[in-house]
Amino acid sequence: MNIHEYQAKELLRRYDVAVPRGAVAFTPDEAANAARTLGGPLWVVKSQIHAGGRGAGRFQNDPGGKGGVRVARSLEAVREEAGKMLGAVLVTKQTGAAGREVRRLYVEEGCDIARELYFGMLIDRATSRITLMASTEGGMDIEEVAAHTPEKILKLAIDPATGIQPFHARRLAFGLGLRGKQIGEATRLFLAAYRAFTELDASIVEINPLVVTHSGHVMALDAKCNFDDNALFRHPDIEAMRDEAEEDPAETEAARHALNYVKLDGNIGCMVNGAGLAMATMDIIQLHGGKPANFLDVGGGATRERVATAFRLILADRNVEGILVNIFGGIMRCDVIAEGVVAAAREVDLTVPLVVRLEGTNVELGKAILRDSGLPIVSADDLADAATKVVAATRNTKRGGH
Repeated sequence: MNIHEYQAKELLRRYDVAVPRGAVAFTPDEAANAARTLGGPLWVVKSQIHAGGRGAGRFQNDPGGKGGVRVARSLEAVREEAGKMLGAVLVTKQTGAAGREVRRLYVEEGCDIARELYFGMLIDRATSRITLMASTEGGMDIEEVAAHTPEKILKLAIDPATGIQPFHARRLAFGLGLRGKQIGEATRLFLAAYRAFTELDASIVEINPLVVTHSGHVMALDAKCNFDDNALFRHPDIEAMRDEAEEDPAETEAARHALNYVKLDGNIGCMVNGAGLAMATMDIIQLHGGKPANFLDVGGGATRERVATAFRLILADRNVEGILVNIFGGIMRCDVIAEGVVAAAREVDLTVPLVVRLEGTNVELGKAILRDSGLPIVSADDLADAATKVVAATRNTKRGGH
């Protein structure tokens, strides 16, 4: 689960991570009032969307404008900038061409920046450890730094048996070229951020930029936090921060039904049981010249109702011009899948080709249900056969209204 910058800073502040003062605003007047309360000669008005690259982004209604992060030097300027940004669609490298509507802002006190650094933490699947990363190239996309100057990224994997130790944090501080009191401040910040990461069940904590001010203080000027969905039951306060307006409606609906669904940009809908099989299904569709429209794992214990919901989610995507159902029945019985597919196809008035490959428990019963349904369902013998048939069937298919 993702949260907004201001929410991430609120959480990090609880762990004594140094962050600038700020306040969230939903209207231009609230933005101006926030700036008045903060005081100071200037403020930064930041668009709050679940995407990076906001400062370099551009609004659809003002492509030549100043992006989604703007400096204001008067209360009236804060109000004016807020009025331009709220309700506008911000396009960044991470949003795609569709962009995201800005529904809230974060008004923050100005910061006297001397240096911009990078600090982040994630779970490294290769080492099964929390890995700390730091770089002198703050303010840039860390992916760009990794691609072109990987030697500028410091990495430190933390042994879970010991957890982070002060010498780990000092090693990063020295590696960033910090001096004097900056080392102590950075050490405290790194230790606090690590504690927040572990105690809040985060999957990513990223501070970019981590800044050193002209007075020598070290603080998080930006913050991004992602959390493990499977651990949210332990953190109702974090779950309450969810902004469903920033999430794909289909993915939100899928989560309500315990379905693992991720929308993609292809035209072949996929319904599979098991994440590994789902990945293999998408790969083989691509191999045969098609493009998957989604990742959808109905799970090993899906009911007929959940399968029908999954089917409706796939068809709600207007880009879908064909569907491949690929089920290997173990815990998940093939007849249950077949009943769900038939029920959903009848309910939504299926108008796109449907290819089904079933194997495993009750496979003959499942095939009989599909065969006797009277629906135009194409049966496949194996996964390669299924991919070939669904790709061929979608080449000349266009949905009405698409």
